Amino acid sequence: LASSILTALCQTDLNSYFQDLLNKSEKALYDTFPSTYGELYSQNVKLFKDLYSELRRYYRGSNINLEEALNEFWTRLLERLFKLMNPQYHITDEYLDCMGKHSEQHKPFGEVPRDLKLKATRAFIAVRSYVQGLSVGSDVVRKVSQVSLSHECTRAIMKLVYCPYCRGMSSVKPCNNYCHNVMKGCLANQADLDTEWRNLIDSMLLVADRFDGPSNVDTVIGTIHTRIAEAISNMQENRESITAKVFQGCGNPKISTKASSGEDKKRRGKAVTDDKSSGLGLEKLVSDAKGKLRDIKDYWVALPSTLCNEKITSGSVNEDKCWNGMAKGRYLPEVMGDGLANQINNPEVEVDITKPDMTIRQQIMQLKIMTNRLRNAYNGNDVDFQDASDDISGSGSGDGCPDEVCGKRLSKNPSTRQPEVHAIPNQSGRGVNGASSKFLPSSFLIFLSVAVIATQYLRR
Repeated sequence: LASSILTALCQTDLNSYFQDLLNKSEKALYDTFPSTYGELYSQNVKLFKDLYSELRRYYRGSNINLEEALNEFWTRLLERLFKLMNPQYHITDEYLDCMGKHSEQHKPFGEVPRDLKLKATRAFIAVRSYVQGLSVGSDVVRKVSQVSLSHECTRAIMKLVYCPYCRGMSSVKPCNNYCHNVMKGCLANQADLDTEWRNLIDSMLLVADRFDGPSNVDTVIGTIHTRIAEAISNMQENRESITAKVFQGCGNPKISTKASSGEDKKRRGKAVTDDKSSGLGLEKLVSDAKGKLRDIKDYWVALPSTLCNEKITSGSVNEDKCWNGMAKGRYLPEVMGDGLANQINNPEVEVDITKPDMTIRQQIMQLKIMTNRLRNAYNGNDVDFQDASDDISGSGSGDGCPDEVCGKRLSKNPSTRQPEVHAIPNQSGRGVNGASSKFLPSSFLIFLSVAVIATQYLRR
């Protein structure tokens, strides 16, 4: 359930919406700049393409310094535009370097570069970290679902589901509390994910709030082309004062001996584009995404109750007429708490609380790391996505239900199964694709499904 929700969010909805915003902005630039800026555009098409390529790569998870990428774009654009506005001069690379050093002081593009850098970095950091959070969450579910059942857990489930048939009570369902103790024991390690899972969901909900407000991603990402047009127009309108300031700071360049057709003066002005915001659409997408995230917030601790539903257990109505593991009657032991530490006295499943599952511990660490990134993103701070190994899987097997299990409580022999140590999974470079990994249900869920089908068949 959680994996399918997270994967669906990653592959559609907000993820597609963010990419469409960037694609539409790029297309609008290609559609309007040729007729508006003439040579400036035709001679520098690659400059604009490279900018959008860098933005797209950053969004998809590449380790790119976004501020440096934007600074590089404005520096190159200034050089090209200054040369085009002053074709009569021979502008050397050294002269351009000097001009670049004074650009912050002269502000040839006005406040656009600074304003765009501030808003764009916040917007892209927010959307990238949000989608990465979805990817990590989905990946955690996938890897945890591969954790194998212990031998003790397999025996306990066999006893829960099949032993009533051995006693000739095919119509008697397991007691609800009995089922809960079995599930809480079998899913003890998984329940320990709860704290960091909740922290991840809460952090993602906070980051989603950043999609609106001053740094509204709908406006910032969708209108990058208009901000570039605004910057160019500002420099064109103030070309004389800007040129004078550059000459004053860097000296007068030499007159070029080459003839030049000069700047295409006929093509100067602001690009006219359709910048209608679809804020209502974004608002609905964000609202839907928040709702789905809240639905899976208690996923790990809710699993026992989800699995011990009315199809499996007798519920709270027939507490005196259910299978209690020994006979038809009330189940007296108390229900254990959630998590590994609370299973020390579990009457149904032998759980060695001194040997936590290492695969799940690694995923708890991944949730902590991603939560930290999200919190940084909420504050507008970028965090590099580090590379690591990506080979995690669980192993193990269970056996059938021996005859002696149905007549007595399980023995308290400690488990001798050695935990497997795995590397921390790779979350870098996956971008959105990391979320599309195929969901592999745990052997426990497969086993339980088979048990349910068999139970229904035997009752016919």
